Amino acid sequence: MTLDPCPPWGYNHAMPRSGFIAISGQPNVGKSTIINGLLGEKVAIVSARPETTRDNIRGVLTEGDIQAVFIDSPGIHKPHDLLGKVMVSRAQSTIMEADIVMFVTEKSKAFNADDMNIISRLPERDSGKKVVLVINKSDKVRDKTALLPLLDKAAKIYPFSDMVPMSALNEKHLKRLLEVIKAYLPEGPFFYPEEQLTDRTDTFMVQEIIREKVLTCTYEEVPHSAAVVVEGAEEDDKGHVTMHATIYVERVSQRSIVIGKNGEMIKKIRLSAKRDIEKTLGRKISLELWIKVRDKWKKDPHSLREMGYGEET
Repeated sequence: MTLDPCPPWGYNHAMPRSGFIAISGQPNVGKSTIINGLLGEKVAIVSARPETTRDNIRGVLTEGDIQAVFIDSPGIHKPHDLLGKVMVSRAQSTIMEADIVMFVTEKSKAFNADDMNIISRLPERDSGKKVVLVINKSDKVRDKTALLPLLDKAAKIYPFSDMVPMSALNEKHLKRLLEVIKAYLPEGPFFYPEEQLTDRTDTFMVQEIIREKVLTCTYEEVPHSAAVVVEGAEEDDKGHVTMHATIYVERVSQRSIVIGKNGEMIKKIRLSAKRDIEKTLGRKISLELWIKVRDKWKKDPHSLREMGYGEET
């Protein structure tokens, strides 16, 4: 069960510190991998495809008298449809509301035009907010001194509070990044119960898991034309849960791809999703999937609201 933020949590701690950390950056620079690594649990889906994250997802890390609420937001990019505009709007609002901003880039993309666009959206230099630069995938740079000119350039572009070259897949690097974040957390009570990992409901997590499997299994053919809606769930007298979900695509040809020859693709998606859902929920389930075509749903405000994205300006 998901609980709402509740200020009294954490008052039993001596001088507790807590805050919200927005993770911002271009699509596909490893933001979701970083938040999953910091939490030690998977709360955000991961795909090699850009623009995988569509919603702001909060992951809660509580250690002793520290609570860090990491917000994985959609990558800031040039939107091509209404869904893209919603995603960018959510990402921007996250930057403005957070106590700390973690700006993630990587050496091959660092400070290109897209990065500079995001930097222009960062808090004003005199705002007092802490902004930490994270250069992900630095393990791919054999000569670490090659990063020095990049760090020097970063210092001239924006007054980052800290700069952390790292790999999101390296546990020691993640621990070092977490220590940097902890140092900047303001004093204040916890926002969530100590055992809570995310602000998202089980239904949302199930939808995201299924969508991740669609992205992973179809990859090139149905990149971002898929959305997932859990239509319902029922539990029998033996406690077994059957979940029903619909995968929406934009074209008939995409529906055929998701189904696959002799139904092999949808079977692969269902079994892979079922395993992850059972791990997330901690119980056995049955999963039934339907595939429906909804033309241009990413451009239709009604469809976006129905699928849980809503229309934002």
